[in-house]
Amino acid sequence: MSITRVAVRPAAVRRKVEAWLAERDDANAIVLLARPEWTDEPVLTIDDTQVRVVPCPTPIAARAALADRAAHEKLVLLTDLTDTELGDGLLAHVSLQTGRSVDPWDLVGQAFGGQVQPDSTLVRTGRWVADALTELAPTAGWPPPAGTILTRDHALRHLAGAVLGLDPDELDGAGLLHWSTDAPTQLRFGELPADWAEGIADFLVEVAGPVAVPVLAAVRAGHGTDAIPLGLLAGVLWPRSSAQTPDVEIAVARTRLEPRFGGTRLTDCQANLFLEAAEAWIYRALDGDDAVRHDAHRMLRRAEEIAAEIDVTERLVASTLLPVGFTQRMRAFGAAVRLALPGSAAGTPPPDLIGNAQDRLAEVEAHRSADRSRVETARMAVRLLRWLAIGDGRGPATMLAAVHRQVRDDGWVDRARLDVFAGDVDQQVAQAYRALHAAVDTRRAEHDREFAELLQDMTGAEREPGTLFRVEDVLDRVVRPILDNGRRILLLLLDGMSAAAGIEIADSLGRSGAWTELTPGGGPRTGVLAALPTITVVNRCSLFSGRIAVGDRAAELRAFTGQFPGSVLLHKADLRTPAGLAVDPEVAGAIDDPAVPMVAAVINTIDDALDRSDPGTIEWSTDTVNGLRDLLAVAQDRVVVLVSDHGHVVDRGSEAVLLSSDSGENRWRPATTAPRDGELLYAGTRVALGNGRVILPWREELRYGPRKAGYHGGATPAEVVIPLLVFAAQDEHAVPGWAGAPVPSPEWWREPIRQTTSGGSTTVAARPGARPSGRPGRRHRPPAQDEGLFDLPSPTSAAAPPPATTPAPVEPASALVDALLASPVYADRRDARAPIPDERVAALLATLVVGNGRATLDTLATRAGIPAHRIHGTFTALRRLLQVEGYPVLSLDPDGRTAKLDIPLLVEQFGLEPS
Repeated sequence: MSITRVAVRPAAVRRKVEAWLAERDDANAIVLLARPEWTDEPVLTIDDTQVRVVPCPTPIAARAALADRAAHEKLVLLTDLTDTELGDGLLAHVSLQTGRSVDPWDLVGQAFGGQVQPDSTLVRTGRWVADALTELAPTAGWPPPAGTILTRDHALRHLAGAVLGLDPDELDGAGLLHWSTDAPTQLRFGELPADWAEGIADFLVEVAGPVAVPVLAAVRAGHGTDAIPLGLLAGVLWPRSSAQTPDVEIAVARTRLEPRFGGTRLTDCQANLFLEAAEAWIYRALDGDDAVRHDAHRMLRRAEEIAAEIDVTERLVASTLLPVGFTQRMRAFGAAVRLALPGSAAGTPPPDLIGNAQDRLAEVEAHRSADRSRVETARMAVRLLRWLAIGDGRGPATMLAAVHRQVRDDGWVDRARLDVFAGDVDQQVAQAYRALHAAVDTRRAEHDREFAELLQDMTGAEREPGTLFRVEDVLDRVVRPILDNGRRILLLLLDGMSAAAGIEIADSLGRSGAWTELTPGGGPRTGVLAALPTITVVNRCSLFSGRIAVGDRAAELRAFTGQFPGSVLLHKADLRTPAGLAVDPEVAGAIDDPAVPMVAAVINTIDDALDRSDPGTIEWSTDTVNGLRDLLAVAQDRVVVLVSDHGHVVDRGSEAVLLSSDSGENRWRPATTAPRDGELLYAGTRVALGNGRVILPWREELRYGPRKAGYHGGATPAEVVIPLLVFAAQDEHAVPGWAGAPVPSPEWWREPIRQTTSGGSTTVAARPGARPSGRPGRRHRPPAQDEGLFDLPSPTSAAAPPPATTPAPVEPASALVDALLASPVYADRRDARAPIPDERVAALLATLVVGNGRATLDTLATRAGIPAHRIHGTFTALRRLLQVEGYPVLSLDPDGRTAKLDIPLLVEQFGLEPS
């Protein structure tokens, strides 16, 4: 009596035949017990042996097949007959004289090396696994398991990996998304028998998690190559931050997206994990080679196309990765800037609206596809809003105060407004920047007028400078005391360097870590007052002569060497180098020579840019000022003095105003006619041309000569105030009366407007100096992180500047800090060898507590009266002091400039009572 048997798959027959041929018996036929059906090729070729497969529903058919066998062939007889039905006579001509069963699990064991047994969980998974493992086995077989038991995980991992073209260890969300980019392998998956595809999909969900659900659903629906774009859109339609029921628009968009998943409705968990996997793939791709980056950008564009197809483009602002989302965030930021602008020229922006602009900026900064230069310009815009919010009190009463305002505040404004003036490619944002620039210009123009009037008064009245440095005083009052102190000098005159350019250059030197900036008494930076008109032949010659003079290079050289015998003055031609040399050997020799007390060099890069380039779009640094980095590299044992002969203003484009003049100069004219609007008459001994009487414009947009990229000669503080920057290689005592500089930037530059906890009032940053927290938008570089431990100043060190004047911390901060300083744990942890003074610890911690546990290192330095170059060492020492039992009470953000205090952990570790 025959037994009902299942049909055998071709791969199973091949596996059985391979095993039979490996036995090397003499039989020419084998009986396989299976349903006598065969639709595949009738002849198999296995190791050069031809094997014919013959379905045999009856004994007669089996005998006929044996009788008709060709001499060069072997036979496979497929039959569901028993041995009795086949008969001994027929069985005598087949292998082992009996029919062999086609057990699928035996075939699986054979495919995995032949000496393994499937475990019960694998068998219970279903017959489809055995068929798939047999059918899809590689020619060399599957990798054998570690032992003799074939586990379900081992078998299914290799099966799924083979189907998807992935390493078995890469069956995670990232691996599935990478597979989704390969259309041929997706097609192969779609051609699998339904039960195979379903079983493999179930396993993938087990090992890859919920993210496998949407990926596989998209593949089955024929949209697998859109899996990554769909994952990116999941962040828009299933926002992670929202726990509320989606609005109607989102609900409709989800419905429109469902057909791309074959009708599958994603859960919040699946959608969020889908988004994370898609974003991770994009991030890796953007760090890859050109081809992979191209794929990433193609995926981003495709996501935006799908968003347009389902009508949710406006919602892409929620995406942290899609470029359209960045554009929308920038537009929202631009709208916030416009809203925050004061309603009148004399007004100040409402603090709450500036807070809104800061929030929109944070969203722009968080976008992963952000254009870094546009983000930096947006930061500059917020800084200018904060500057406007401070309000404008009484103007400076003295020339010194006006110079200091330019160096310590308005120079930073000029630096920021250069970026805002350059604008943005998006017209909506550009219009906001234009309005902001106009508001800033209105106030800056008033400052320029005040400065110009003070300059007119001082020049005409021949007032003594007092503590104010003038260009003719620099060598005598700054350089000579350094030489008298036994130190050699490298004096670099950067022709045309304005206060804004000096800020950038000083910042780049400070970031190198090799140089310590010094300032008078360790206080804020100061500046130098140029002679008039502010042109090179007047001011450079006056600087090197030590008196008001007019002359060319030869005159400068004669005056310089007359005052400083044995010193060297180098001009542009002297600094040119032969091929392969960054510094001319004679120049390097002079700098290295102990017998040369001072090497002075004139570097014309900035001034040249006024004619041939665009100084408003260049970020000045040791990299962009020709030769500066190289000269500094060979001058480590010299005190470096950076100075200029004048500053500059940039061309105002369509806002520029051309005035008639009877001279060819750009920013000054002889006093042949009365001053017009925006001009003033200057007369006195510090006016070197025009017989001591000239007309100078105090408005930036005025010019007399041909259009250039920038100009100098006028009476604006940007032209008249010369930066004075002094650096030494880690030596605070190189200059008598000078010490390590504090953080130089004003507080509005780096500190956001914060909402206080009392009364709901909003505070605006005050004006103590601090180091800039980021680079300007024209060429962005992240700041380097430096946590080296420098020697800490003693509490009585004369070099340590007094703490900056700041508002007293609120009472909870004072109570917490007082409790800490009084705690026994704190007393035990104080380092007796190099203690941080308690008052400094109190200032640092109070600043952090008031800032809800966060503050920039620059702000900490300012509030605690720490020189800028010491804050990293002080921070490291404070962190060690607070790190009880290794717990991170104090840490530094990945940005390398923001400190973070875990206040609850501080309370717990030091046993403080919560206030």
